Amino acid sequence: MRNASARVGAAFMVAAASVAVSHATAEAQPAGHVVRYTLISAGAADYNLNYLTAQPASKEAYNADAYSYLKKESVNLAPGVPWVFETTLEDPQWAILTASTGVHAMQAPPNPHCEITIDGQIAVQQDGPYTVQCQLGQW
Repeated sequence: MRNASARVGAAFMVAAASVAVSHATAEAQPAGHVVRYTLISAGAADYNLNYLTAQPASKEAYNADAYSYLKKESVNLAPGVPWVFETTLEDPQWAILTASTGVHAMQAPPNPHCEITIDGQIAVQQDGPYTVQCQLGQW
């Protein structure tokens, strides 16, 4: 009888410890959702990018000072080599990535492709000959 009681007590201790560990792990997770922007180009090209890096409190806050939340950047992409940026947003519906190129006439279009993933799941993707825009619901 004593062995059975000891086993039950030990099982209870293990169960309680696992609940405590899982609770601590849940609290250690970052607030919000992991948002990943990806741009890939079929042809070599220079792109002007605009993408949200931090979530504004409201549309009014964004409109008052957009560049506190949005990053503007120029990148040169080789064919098939992705540009990737990752951030965390409480509301991923704020996510947006625009890419445009100034490719000249008489050159083949670079055919960019953009994607936004939320917590590892593709939320939106877009293809275009020279420009692309991936955006979610707040826009």
